[in-house]
Amino acid sequence: MKIHLTSVFVDDQEKALRFYTEVLGFVKKQDVPLGGPDRWLTVVSPEDPTGTELLLEPDRHRAVGPYKTALVEDGIPAAAFAVDDVRAEFDRLRDLGVRFTQEPLEMGPVTTAVLDDTCGNLIQIAQSG
Repeated sequence: MKIHLTSVFVDDQEKALRFYTEVLGFVKKQDVPLGGPDRWLTVVSPEDPTGTELLLEPDRHRAVGPYKTALVEDGIPAAAFAVDDVRAEFDRLRDLGVRFTQEPLEMGPVTTAVLDDTCGNLIQIAQSG
């Protein structure tokens, strides 16, 4: 068994697509209209195009707003992405105007930073080893 798909709830799919592709560097995998404004919209890592897909899921369900708000208020990331060098990625993203809620922090063998994805989520980037 392996993880095939995971999701983040976003307040605007088009804005999320731009951020996750143009800023974070993912590539669009699937974009299927679902009727109305919603789409089945996924992105993947260009380093693993057949790997785990991230669904940019609309956040209109009544439970999602309080859930996202509570996570952000408590500083809890909705997702975590692996990077080779957190400090270099932090610098690259900060230069692109990305807002971080946590600058690179070493925690034993792991270094992390937390960014705002502009769509209502905190996202952690992490480097192991």
